[in-house]
Amino acid sequence: MIYTASRPVIGLTTQTLHSIDGIPPALPQSWVMNQRYFQAATMVGGVPWMVPLFDDDLPTLREIYERLDGILIPGGVDMNPRTYGEEVLDCCGNLDPARDRVELQLTEWAIEERKPVLGLCRGLQVMNVAMGGTLWQDLRTQNPDYHKHDYFPNAGFARDHLAHEVTLAPGTRLASLLERRTVAVNSMHHQGIKVLAPSLVPSAVAPDGLVEAAEREGDHFFVGVQWHPEVFELADPHMRHLFGAFIGAARRFQQERRHAGVAA
Repeated sequence: MIYTASRPVIGLTTQTLHSIDGIPPALPQSWVMNQRYFQAATMVGGVPWMVPLFDDDLPTLREIYERLDGILIPGGVDMNPRTYGEEVLDCCGNLDPARDRVELQLTEWAIEERKPVLGLCRGLQVMNVAMGGTLWQDLRTQNPDYHKHDYFPNAGFARDHLAHEVTLAPGTRLASLLERRTVAVNSMHHQGIKVLAPSLVPSAVAPDGLVEAAEREGDHFFVGVQWHPEVFELADPHMRHLFGAFIGAARRFQQERRHAGVAA
């Protein structure tokens, strides 16, 4: 079989095993991530690449980044509030400083070079912080007017539990991909966007006013959603459109980079 590197390579960030609740400290240090994210990228034509948390080795991290055509930032534990200028409150959950540093660095590089980025749940929050926004450390503690958003599987809820609807902003990339005015979503987060970064536009809002998706204007694919669309990709063609558009943008980035290399 002749191999041709035509499918875009998608970097998926990982999480430190011991940042997860219930992991015995005696287990070896490991980087992990739910395989459903990798399957979601593969189903629409991407080649997933598991990105290790080399937060203390930026030259190696940069070499990995250079080989990627797109960045997918999955869900996971809370971001350290110090990344957006706040002290850690008791209501904040588990932290993974190495993951924070790696994801923020990858996002900053991708912004500079207009490399496609898709953020899911925590991924939206990382993108917002990278662009200068802030987060609520715990929605219900800090703002009791917010509805329940923390429908976690470890609390007995299925990952595909449709918790509430979001209203999509007309004219945004997300609205054009999902082809609806409203969409029912799952909800597995207790943090959320507090101040939206100035250079992002809100593309979906929950009934309580919480920004549930945001994106950059223009032709740079930079989209984050607060829910978990990877759960519905098999059953919902609209969610598949989101992943497909991301992979399409990564493919165009790959081709443009190749053409630039040939021209040079």
